[in-house]
Amino acid sequence: MSPIRILLADDHALVRSGLRMLLAQIPGVEVAGEAGDGLQAVELAASLRPDVAFLDVDMPGCDGIEATALIAQRAPATRVVILTMHVEPDFVARALRAGASGYLLKTSSTAELEFALRAALSGGVHMSPEISRGVVDHHVRAEPGAADPLAALTARQREILKLISEGRNTKRIAADLGLSGKTVEAHRAQMMTRLGVRDVPSLVRLAMRAGLVH
Repeated sequence: MSPIRILLADDHALVRSGLRMLLAQIPGVEVAGEAGDGLQAVELAASLRPDVAFLDVDMPGCDGIEATALIAQRAPATRVVILTMHVEPDFVARALRAGASGYLLKTSSTAELEFALRAALSGGVHMSPEISRGVVDHHVRAEPGAADPLAALTARQREILKLISEGRNTKRIAADLGLSGKTVEAHRAQMMTRLGVRDVPSLVRLAMRAGLVH
């Protein structure tokens, strides 16, 4: 069985070293590359095509959330897990919209690190318990009607969803956006995972509810 290839991105070498040691305790995992800033992380993701990238938020060049959005475009098969100390719901929402498959605090245990890794590989999304509670509290306090049903989607995924809702097939969408058919299909699968739906009609209904199409 091929190893699970990981990309680590953090501007602190000691943090990367610690993560590398933690990941070494997980069977079948290898660190394929390391980056010290956001732009380098994007370049390495595009060239190495790792299975999962763990990104810090605060990095020079571009931050981890901006890097996540760029990786979603240039290496859509790579799942991104944010690893940070930021607990604010706005950061979480931005990360999910950018395409992150997980949001972990740097205080997480090795067991939770592995759980987030497995969840990302299976197409799921995992957040640290403290983060999940904060997001729920934030939405509970929000005014009625303020929640966006498509908040977890990236700008590119919203674009693809709009075209799907207009009845265009994968080949046409790929041609219109200058993407490969596999990239479009990967985005569609990720949209279904993030929105918790299992078929295209359900995606279209959500798009209509959000006012993306009529």
